Amino acid sequence: MRAGARRWAALLLVAAGATSAQAESLRCNGYSSEVGDSKLAVLQKCGEPLLRDSYCKPVRRTPEVPPVPGTTIVTVLPCEQVDEWLYDRGPGNLNATVRFESGRVTAIEYGRRIEHLAPQR
Repeated sequence: MRAGARRWAALLLVAAGATSAQAESLRCNGYSSEVGDSKLAVLQKCGEPLLRDSYCKPVRRTPEVPPVPGTTIVTVLPCEQVDEWLYDRGPGNLNATVRFESGRVTAIEYGRRIEHLAPQR
């Protein structure tokens, strides 16, 4: 690869990294919530979310002891609590979903606008 092409490839990689880093923060009320923030910090900066969801994500473990012939092994998979909070960022902005694992922000994702649903008559 020529030096010029390598330089452009390096710039593209840096630009791609900068774009993904920007997607890992959420601006609220003049503050910025980021990966690693606690739930309390996000509540203080952004207020109550529009919606909350939580589920139990299985944690994979490999058996420490090899099975003994003629025995039955029952594997109980522990789980980790995952919470997702949806923030409506107002007109013209994409909604933001903040994911918490072990009480800390692990991801902030932006998605399409959710139409406010009115009851059908």
